[in-house]
Amino acid sequence: MIIPHPLLGPRDAAEFVYLGDAMLIDRPDPDAPDAAEAFHDYMYLRDNPAGPHRELWYHEQGDRSWLVVTRDTTTHEILSAELARDVALAQGRDR
Repeated sequence: MIIPHPLLGPRDAAEFVYLGDAMLIDRPDPDAPDAAEAFHDYMYLRDNPAGPHRELWYHEQGDRSWLVVTRDTTTHEILSAELARDVALAQGRDR
C-alpha cells in the first residue's frame, strides 16, 4: 500500500506505524463535568466501519510526522493523507 505523504510524496506503508482511529486527535476536556465518562468512551469505544475511514499513521522510518489518512477499509484504497497537525489546528486544537 502506498501512502501519499503530503510533504514527501508517495511512501510505502512499511515506513509507517498504524495507530488507529483519527478521532484520537479530539481528546475530551479533562475539566468537563462528564470527563470520566467521556474519557471511557474515548479510550474504549471504537467504530469498525466498512468504507472510508480516517486513521492515524506515524512515519516512523521517515520524517517522524503524524498523518491522518483516509482509507477505504474494504479496498485499502488511500483517498487522502493530511498532516495530523493541520487537521488538529483546523479543529481548533493546538495540542
